[in-house]
Amino acid sequence: MAGHSHWAGIKHKKGKADKERSKLFSKLSKEITVAAKLGDKDPNINPRLRSAIQAARSANMPKDNIERAVNKSSLNNTANYENLRYEGFGPNKVAVIVETLTDNKNRTASNIRAIFQKSGGSLGTQGSASHNFIQLGVIKIDKNEISEEKILDLAIEAGADECKSNKEFYEIQCSIVDIYNIKRELEKKISNFISTGIEWIPLNNVQIPKEDHETLINFFVSLENDDDIQNVYSNAEFLN
Repeated sequence: MAGHSHWAGIKHKKGKADKERSKLFSKLSKEITVAAKLGDKDPNINPRLRSAIQAARSANMPKDNIERAVNKSSLNNTANYENLRYEGFGPNKVAVIVETLTDNKNRTASNIRAIFQKSGGSLGTQGSASHNFIQLGVIKIDKNEISEEKILDLAIEAGADECKSNKEFYEIQCSIVDIYNIKRELEKKISNFISTGIEWIPLNNVQIPKEDHETLINFFVSLENDDDIQNVYSNAEFLN
């Protein structure tokens, strides 16, 4: 799922190249099911569900999988998932925020703590890492969808605070309260979105020298491979 900082770009590229997509589809399906269970099953009036479905389409999830995930929300035996946040510090003292969607918080906490410890990092209390970040609404759009000139005009007209051009996608940033209003305006011209949500944006980056890239990326991959983890954010900046 969508993380922030330079890891987001690396992960986006990696996700496109990966042959094994079952873990990604599983996480997207879980988000669709929970969004449909907590709100209306009509994505036109449930913005969280609409965003989850758009992200699934962007990842080329089959239509049948999306429909099954929505229908699963009606089953009485659907697990009660909780959104939980964990904070800590990874290799190179990088600040890390981990967002989870879990039906067993003891299992999740134990797994995350083990990943941090194995990397030489440490899991902290709430607030230990998040003061290094600010929460913003973030909308990501593949560059193949629209030209840079047009997306900049659209973002300004919709009321966004900033529109960044990354290597493979545009990133529109706005206040948390405005995100779905701005998204509605963008949807008048754009059909496909990589992701839409509230993300943790680092206030200051920790520069990671090239010789330490592999260790940190392996740490992030270990977190992303956990089924309960939906998003990983850090203040790492990978130097060339």
